[in-house]
Amino acid sequence: MKAAAAAYPLNFLDSWAQYEDKIAMWVRQAAENGADLLVFPEYGAMELATLAGGDVAWDLEKSLYAVSDRLPEADELHARLAAEFNVHILAASAPEATQTRPVNRARLITPQGGIGVQDKQIMTRFERDIWNVIPGGPLTVFDTALGKIGVLICYDCEFPLLGRALSECDVILVPSCTEGLSGYWRVRIGAMARALENQCVTVMSSVVGVAPWSEAVDVSTGAGGIFCPPDDGFPHRGVLAEGDIDRPSWTYADIDLDAIAHVRRDGSVLNRSHWAEQEHRIETVTRQQLR
Repeated sequence: MKAAAAAYPLNFLDSWAQYEDKIAMWVRQAAENGADLLVFPEYGAMELATLAGGDVAWDLEKSLYAVSDRLPEADELHARLAAEFNVHILAASAPEATQTRPVNRARLITPQGGIGVQDKQIMTRFERDIWNVIPGGPLTVFDTALGKIGVLICYDCEFPLLGRALSECDVILVPSCTEGLSGYWRVRIGAMARALENQCVTVMSSVVGVAPWSEAVDVSTGAGGIFCPPDDGFPHRGVLAEGDIDRPSWTYADIDLDAIAHVRRDGSVLNRSHWAEQEHRIETVTRQQLR
């Protein structure tokens, strides 16, 4: 498959038609460049709050529900584009209202109209302490025509046990939204580590640029990136492709599922297979006092 990772800027929208045109343009561009799998970033859907006006978009609480209200229309749009261009799309994650509090939810949409959802598992300090966005449903392995796909939303990819839970996936998608370079690099290092441990490919997308109309996503720094195990058949740096920081664009790379299967079976190292050997080692940690 060929994957496309977005470095996606947010806009203040004047109309729903403007949003439709924007998403259609991004999808068309990736499809015309041969992409089969398109990955939009975490909280890229926050621009939908602007359709309710500037006061709502700026208000942390009201913006959550303004975006959530638009998700059925956004699902329909992405499903239509996935079918038209015969691509799989991870739509930008969005706050979705539940019976308690909103969750941060991403949708994987197939050309046949299938829609799978993945919720963020572990909230950042801003999400939990200020915005009151809560963890959602469990991690999911999606069996698709492109292979087994998992999703770790931004901060989630910094936790190795979450990545391990998706170890049967060929590809793990990492939609992100980070304010500064340090945040971008934390998520990128996490994505690269998960590719190393699981001997798979990870695809990281980012929100980029400024959105002065939002207190939640006012400044975002990032780039698209596609990462791999540094082993047989893959680049030595563990990077299949990387975009330029803060430049709105798609970043593309071909993903060879046979190469993934090869390193898992007969790579220079077998991190994925040897994972369980850690368990008895950490149970026998000893303490020694040195003077």
